Amino acid sequence: MQELLQSIAPWLSDNAIFTPSTLAQYWGGFVNTVQLVFISLVIGLFLAVPLAIGRASPIWLLRKGIWLYTWIFRGTPLLIQLYIAYYGLAFIPGVQDSLIWPLIKDPLYPALLAFTLNTAAYTTEIFYGAIKAMPRGELEAARAYGMSPMLAYRRIILPSALRRALPAYGNEVIFMLHASAIASVVTIADLTGVAYNIYSRYYAPFSAFIFVALCYMVLSFSIQGAFRLLEKRMLAHLKPR
Repeated sequence: MQELLQSIAPWLSDNAIFTPSTLAQYWGGFVNTVQLVFISLVIGLFLAVPLAIGRASPIWLLRKGIWLYTWIFRGTPLLIQLYIAYYGLAFIPGVQDSLIWPLIKDPLYPALLAFTLNTAAYTTEIFYGAIKAMPRGELEAARAYGMSPMLAYRRIILPSALRRALPAYGNEVIFMLHASAIASVVTIADLTGVAYNIYSRYYAPFSAFIFVALCYMVLSFSIQGAFRLLEKRMLAHLKPR
């Protein structure tokens, strides 16, 4: 990255906004944004699969407990959840004297916690809807083969539900990318935070924020294109011939 900035430095010498220094800051914000969103989505995905199965469980207490979790996190703004994770956890008695305090006072980990729990709630409902929308013929075929409920989930229900959930999950990924812009309010130097710092230094809001908007657009359309390819491959059997 440093070699690239040095090579284009002559073309940037007359530009106060896009200098090697500011481009390095934008690159750092880009990396921080991608890392925050990627880690949140991966952990949220691994949480959502068992939660969606539990959401469809016949056990009333388990089903209602998971419903309450998704209801709370889908019914409150992500910004409020981020504030609670960043500012609120520090006031829980004993936290500042515990082993997790170094993590709590670092803004990255409260942001990861809030983003992960939020996306896990939405993804749980997406997968739950896909499970409930399973064609009865596939379930009856699994029973006809003598599959146990666990085996049917592993071989029939989950693979089919995850494929059908791809379009909705693709929207959730893009939503989380856009929502990550609020991470800057807890001092994380993401793309939006870097743009605000550059704007406050050079008083050039259009240049700073439009450039960041273009970065978000590139990421969004890349994700959209990747999911289209994935859907074309995994949902080809659903297209009418």
